[in-house]
Amino acid sequence: MPLPTPLPSPRLDPVETGRVALTFFFNLMAHWQCTTEQQRILLGSVGNTTYFSWKKRPAVRLPHDTLERISYLMGIHKALRILFSNQPERAYQWATKENAAAPFNGRSALAYMLGGRVMDLADVRRYLDSVRG
Repeated sequence: MPLPTPLPSPRLDPVETGRVALTFFFNLMAHWQCTTEQQRILLGSVGNTTYFSWKKRPAVRLPHDTLERISYLMGIHKALRILFSNQPERAYQWATKENAAAPFNGRSALAYMLGGRVMDLADVRRYLDSVRG
């Protein structure tokens, strides 16, 4: 019996992907009340010119690193919305609250993520996934 032919992957428009990613990012940053500097770090320490260009016109082709970072933030946001499904405001407040759990050790998740490494975002995502079970 022949193997089924896999369905072709949908072609994603990289500019539209960038627009969706940056729209999500800037909305989340408003909820987390992040400063411009914090946002720039979370995006991968982008320069001021790049940051303000993306904010003004988010329909851009983003570097892979930036998309990966925003993808982790999307996962973090999704996990928080699930964990706090009955209290949506707590989902937004969680990132800035001190947290005694490892890996935060008394710092907020946001402070931890502001270490600037992609791995910092991945650690927070993994932590939330483990809490969710």
